[in-house]
Amino acid sequence: MKIDAVLILELRSKRAWSQDELAIVSGLNIRTIQRIENEATISLQSKKALAAAFDIDIHDLDYKELPTMKKYQYKTVVLKFDIGWSKKGSQGPFEFDNALNEYAKEGWRLSNLTVGTTVHGGSGQAIAVLERELLD
Repeated sequence: MKIDAVLILELRSKRAWSQDELAIVSGLNIRTIQRIENEATISLQSKKALAAAFDIDIHDLDYKELPTMKKYQYKTVVLKFDIGWSKKGSQGPFEFDNALNEYAKEGWRLSNLTVGTTVHGGSGQAIAVLERELLD
């Protein structure tokens, strides 16, 4: 199983123990200590022995995955729609949905949507901020 080898090195250094001294205190072989520190793998039996030697909970030695930072690409688009339902040939809400779905086919997802108002002169349009994850 994976183990936090950095933590083991820190705990050993904090106590000013050599690998040999940790081996004696824990009852493990010196080669086992070296393998644990170098390869970050350990058996359950050795994990219990180290936890007892350091006087910590066995789960404190577990390897913890650090979350990776995701990168995104952003795109801003202005989508038009007609609020007046009575106008012939006007673009209704379904065309608006279809436009967003076309972007979705390219991997974009809606991050933010701002609908214009008559107060701001943006009636009949919306500003959509789209995002998609960049893969390394």
